Amino acid sequence: MFRTFLFSAALAVGAPAVAQDSMPAQGATPASPVPAAPQPPQSAMPATPAEPAAPQAATPSNPANAVASIVDSEFPAYDANGDGQLDQAEFARWMVALKDQEMKATGKTLPPDQVSTWAQGAFTTADADKSTSVSKPELIRYLSGGAG
Repeated sequence: MFRTFLFSAALAVGAPAVAQDSMPAQGATPASPVPAAPQPPQSAMPATPAEPAAPQAATPSNPANAVASIVDSEFPAYDANGDGQLDQAEFARWMVALKDQEMKATGKTLPPDQVSTWAQGAFTTADADKSTSVSKPELIRYLSGGAG
């Protein structure tokens, strides 16, 4: 359920950019039977430098990239000792915060002991190399459902 929530959040981040690409410009009308006015040949057009495109926010092209972006930006806040790894307590703090967000969004609740048990199981699953800590790549792979 948590992975579904995170995946949905990642899709929500990328959806506006996709929607912008597929929407017609305002004032555009569907193709009409009236032919358009002929365009002058390229050689008759005055040479003007192309204007630079407006910068766009970097939007990950797929959900795994969205998860990686979130992990990159949020990891330092949960890596309390700054060692580049999440120990079980650091990992649990992050997962409990995410689980709380999920429960608020879905209106569901779990007793604190069940959330704690869930976080312990999540740590065991995320710690793929069994090093007793979770690295950024392990966390990305875990949150992406193993697709990372």
